[in-house]
Amino acid sequence: MSITIFSQGAAGEVTGSRHFLFTDKAKVLVDCGAFQGKREEADRKNRQWDFDASALDAVVLTHAHYDHCGLIPLLPKHKYQGNIYSTAATRDVANLIMMDSCKIQAADAVHLAKRAAKLGKTFDWEPLYKDTDVVEAISQFVTLSYNRPQIIADGITAKFFDAGHILGSSLIHMTIKDGDKTVRVLYSGDLGRNDEPILKDPQPADPAEYIVLESTYGDRLHEGKKDVMPELAKIVNETVSRGGKIIIPAFAVGRTQELVFYLHLLHDQNLIPSIPIFVDSPMAVNATSIYKLHQECYDEETHEAFTKHHDNPFGFNDVRYVDSVEESKKLNELKGPAMIISASGMCESGRILHHLINNVGDERNTILLVGYMAEYTLGRRIKNREKQIKIFGDMYDLKAHVEEINGLSGHADYKEMLAYLKSMDTSALKKIFLVHGDPEAQVAFKKFLMDNGFPNVVIVEKNKKYTLD
Repeated sequence: MSITIFSQGAAGEVTGSRHFLFTDKAKVLVDCGAFQGKREEADRKNRQWDFDASALDAVVLTHAHYDHCGLIPLLPKHKYQGNIYSTAATRDVANLIMMDSCKIQAADAVHLAKRAAKLGKTFDWEPLYKDTDVVEAISQFVTLSYNRPQIIADGITAKFFDAGHILGSSLIHMTIKDGDKTVRVLYSGDLGRNDEPILKDPQPADPAEYIVLESTYGDRLHEGKKDVMPELAKIVNETVSRGGKIIIPAFAVGRTQELVFYLHLLHDQNLIPSIPIFVDSPMAVNATSIYKLHQECYDEETHEAFTKHHDNPFGFNDVRYVDSVEESKKLNELKGPAMIISASGMCESGRILHHLINNVGDERNTILLVGYMAEYTLGRRIKNREKQIKIFGDMYDLKAHVEEINGLSGHADYKEMLAYLKSMDTSALKKIFLVHGDPEAQVAFKKFLMDNGFPNVVIVEKNKKYTLD
């Protein structure tokens, strides 16, 4: 039996997850994510299609973040007719993410066309896909519950384990059989953290000979969860005392709901003043509705809040969900302290760009970063405190305070990933393959794992094929 794995994305980089597993009998794709970063480079990478989708026997999706699901609508466009396996929550969130991407791409096309016309240039950029492509892709989804083995291709059985990263996120365990021979491969997707609000802790997966492991925070440690609320309260109170606004770029799925949850607690404990809090993202509004629907993903505390006490962790009197463009534009006229939570999380698109344009130049305001900012994104440039930042082709002075709360990250850090590995039965483990990380993080994480009892660690190179024993 021959088994080969390789990656066309998230190899030596954080975005664009696309991992293949080939046997003598079947071809499986794990995730089909979009690249994020420099606009021209990301667009070029997202348009590259270096494999025959029609030859695939199955596609499995670990979770619904854009860098893992963003190119799934291209699969049917490239003649893939098979099943796309995920949890039910992942399917619902992925539908939301992909439809939102359609809207953003369409809006970008209009904006770039107008800009080109002003410069007297020809414009021929087209969106990657349309809403009809998303509808077709969603029709190919087959949903699986956690811990339920399912044959997905000839000789390959998949089993999903709760990754605790976002709603519906999974580690995918594959058992590959050929006669009396068996090989087990585990794909981590993005691994979450213990003691996250709302979601359950990451679930130890079944034993595997090979693990394809993310390494986003392979060289960094997060602040403790106990520090998040005091830090958040401090930043809110200091900004309010200056008469400023808090602008938070946040992923519409996961991070926004977590922030509202923490703000709710701070408000109830009278640790922050009562100020208007606007969640300005249609996708976040819809994502919150999906969160309410999928209570099977909740931890015990959140489940009891909903089912026993009928309390809504995702809303309180100060929170207002903004849907329409008109309501969003009115936020530019706000006077006095307020908070705006808006997408996208890395400041690459969406309404957050307009809020940054209107607020980065005021030293009373705070830009609060609460998640990972990939290299070359606007979020990374803000994180680096560059004196000027470019938005829609124009330069703006960055005078607002820039604050970070790293404890809100949904990715396990290197010590948390080691603890997760040790929670599993790794007696049969032969090798760990590192993906989804910047090169420096991967080098540090490889050394850390090898120093802590995992001697066979490989940093995956893009398109390099690895044969499994």
